[in-house]
Amino acid sequence: MKRFHLLWAFLGLLLLWQIFSMLVRRDILPPPLLVIRVFFTEITGELGGHFLASLWRVLASLTLSIAMAAPAGLILGQSRRLDAYFSPVIYLLYPIPKVVLVPIVMLFLGINEISKIVMIFLILFFQILVLVRDQAAIIRPELLYSVRSLGAGRRGLFKYVYFPACLPAILTAVRQSIGTAVAVLYIVELIATTKGLGYYIYLYGTTLYDYTNMYAGVIAMSLLGLGLYFAAEWLHRKLCPWQFQKP
Repeated sequence: MKRFHLLWAFLGLLLLWQIFSMLVRRDILPPPLLVIRVFFTEITGELGGHFLASLWRVLASLTLSIAMAAPAGLILGQSRRLDAYFSPVIYLLYPIPKVVLVPIVMLFLGINEISKIVMIFLILFFQILVLVRDQAAIIRPELLYSVRSLGAGRRGLFKYVYFPACLPAILTAVRQSIGTAVAVLYIVELIATTKGLGYYIYLYGTTLYDYTNMYAGVIAMSLLGLGLYFAAEWLHRKLCPWQFQKP
């Protein structure tokens, strides 16, 4: 997607926001320019601290999920026997909305940083696991035979066949999961915490009734999700350029 398309979409959304603000004429919907001004003022102070706390939680859970789900998906994709054992479990757990597990996770792990990271990890883990497993299972046999004929063992197959073939699936899963992960981040940051964008938005929206700051927090959380999505897309294009070449 070209940059000027994104710019026009952004300007169109601002225009709609301004129109609705003029129609509503209430404090619950301040004009966008006022919110943007407050955002740039607050991002260097309190809002910036909350943004960094949320960013750390997402990046920590993202790193953990890739480190665990990608190898597990590769193993299941290579081994039909293991896949036969674990597929029913994955089939049952994958569709369950992970948000419903929030109280269970916090009962077992407590109301702390670890439980918040684990909740986001669960979202990303199953997305990456399923896509990588499916991709590893459909690798063409001739690719495996050709690499084996050169004397490669399991480690060589992983390095030269399975991992390059599954890397697009990993990055695709990350891109698809970021929106859900940020949504879950907002929910877990509402519970017994004083740091994070979810807490910031809730505090200013329902306790202090400072709607301008609340919308500034919404913008910050939106930028968090967009930034992570565009970063994942950039990595995808950088590491898998063959998928973006025009025929």
